[in-house]
Amino acid sequence: MKKVLKTVAAGIVLTATAGMAAAETKLTLSSWLPPTHPIVTDMIKPWAESVKEATEGRVSVNILAKGLGHPKIHYDIARDGLADITYSVHGYTPGRFVMTKIAEFPFAGDSAEAQSVAYWRVHEKYLSKANEHKDTQLLGLMTHGPGLINNSKKAVTKVEDLKGMKLRVGGGVVNDVATALDAVPLLKPASKSYELLSHGVADGTLLPAESIMSFKIQDLVKHTTVVPGGLYNVSFFLVMNKDRFRDLSKADQDAIMSVSGEVFAVMAGKAWDAADKAALEAAKANGNQIIVADDAFVADVKARTAHLEGEWAKEASKRGVDGEAALKELREITASYASK
Repeated sequence: MKKVLKTVAAGIVLTATAGMAAAETKLTLSSWLPPTHPIVTDMIKPWAESVKEATEGRVSVNILAKGLGHPKIHYDIARDGLADITYSVHGYTPGRFVMTKIAEFPFAGDSAEAQSVAYWRVHEKYLSKANEHKDTQLLGLMTHGPGLINNSKKAVTKVEDLKGMKLRVGGGVVNDVATALDAVPLLKPASKSYELLSHGVADGTLLPAESIMSFKIQDLVKHTTVVPGGLYNVSFFLVMNKDRFRDLSKADQDAIMSVSGEVFAVMAGKAWDAADKAALEAAKANGNQIIVADDAFVADVKARTAHLEGEWAKEASKRGVDGEAALKELREITASYASK
């Protein structure tokens, strides 16, 4: 009798385990960056692990071995359900995500963590009214660290040195900044930097310090100019197919959002800041020339780009968003967070 009971009990356990396995929801994530890039290793993978932990194993995220398309179509890849989750740069599709420019203006600060946290809070309070991510479930926003001027031609010590220089840019505000500084912007994803530089198509690329090493361009851009406060930033999204999100239980939806939003912004921002610091040191060790822009350089950049925020605020107003208030609060939160 005991043997029969043990057999029955074992069957029940196996059935329950099989039921649990069958109930697990597996989500796909399309990633267009190399698997060794800090976004993948230090942001996306840890976030995916946190989703599984927060949902107690009911939801897992599988990062596909190869991206499903060009970085500029990754929002649509999630919208259309080709992959359940994607991330990319808002500026890769110019004119589509106008509100996200708020996080990209010059002199936003030197910390990706502070900027990303402020960005999420301001989005939730102000920018969400424009509903620019309405086709998907917005999981997170972030910015990379302060953008630098990296080039193969010469030391850039004043704005005039940039005149006519062909610079790869990622779209959005950085395109406007490059134009205002009399450079020639080439709108291409960051992942194309090596190709453009090695073939002489571009003279340089506007990227954060991290990207010098991540895209292995340290021997192609021997001159880097750091602009205190940041020459620009770039806005990234993390989104999920809306139907797939709705299909999850309320408990799992809440669990995913509990490790997304501001929590994701903190994690991603810390990773960016650490990667930038390490990369700048590595570039110095490689013999690259690192220049810090002086007060005159900074003042010239400010004068040439001063119109950008006002123009954006007018566009925001047309979409029912108080752009001036949003900008003011973004700056206040960034400064307060960075000072902690």
